[in-house]
Amino acid sequence: MPRQFFIGGNFKMNGVADSITSIVNNLNSAKLDPNAEVVISPPAPYLSLARQVANDNIGVAAQNVFDKPNGAFTGEISVEQLQDLKINWTLVGHSERRVLLKESDEFIAKKVKAAVDGGLGVIFCIGETLEERESNSTIAVVTRQLNAAAKELSKEQWAKVVIAYEPVWAIGTGKVATTEQAQEVHAAIRKWLGEAISAEAADNTRVIYGGSVSEKNCRELAKENDVDGFLVGGASLKPAFVDIVNSRL
Repeated sequence: MPRQFFIGGNFKMNGVADSITSIVNNLNSAKLDPNAEVVISPPAPYLSLARQVANDNIGVAAQNVFDKPNGAFTGEISVEQLQDLKINWTLVGHSERRVLLKESDEFIAKKVKAAVDGGLGVIFCIGETLEERESNSTIAVVTRQLNAAAKELSKEQWAKVVIAYEPVWAIGTGKVATTEQAQEVHAAIRKWLGEAISAEAADNTRVIYGGSVSEKNCRELAKENDVDGFLVGGASLKPAFVDIVNSRL
């Protein structure tokens, strides 16, 4: 079975009820690639709204989740609370949380485990900074981030994970990894999956690209063997998101 193309739309801290409803209604009315899995990720206050408005064929993801089931953790959100809202995905480890909020590889890995244990699908974000790329540390960095999760998950649990490779230097900057750069890292991730997890995980785990993806560059990226979709930031707030969903048509 070929891996199903996966398109995530990360709204980040953007939008209010009216604009998010408009974005979702635009997706609802668009003719989307029937073979692509589409998951949108609005800010936490609008998760329930997005789930109510979105068609059943559009998934909804939280932008974050905590690694404890409940308790005195002000401002956090639990797996159970997301499930209660009928939210079946979450982002974990986005570089903005790694860099701005200093989340460690180990903490992120524990959140991945909590989400998967609780039945959520996880969009697990990894990637290197510009300094790390320029020092030729890209593969070492993403391997380190992956190894942290591998310590927490069983081999079977990787079936619930979509790996999002997001070079930090390409997020919100307008810079995009070349198709060759993206393919090189994605192939290295798939090689790691085969060696560290299983041949089945290497065959079946979707590895998607994030980092200034737009309707202008998505078609070339989508042609690469190991690019199984995209995690889209700013462009997911625009009508052009439909073109990215349909990048393989």
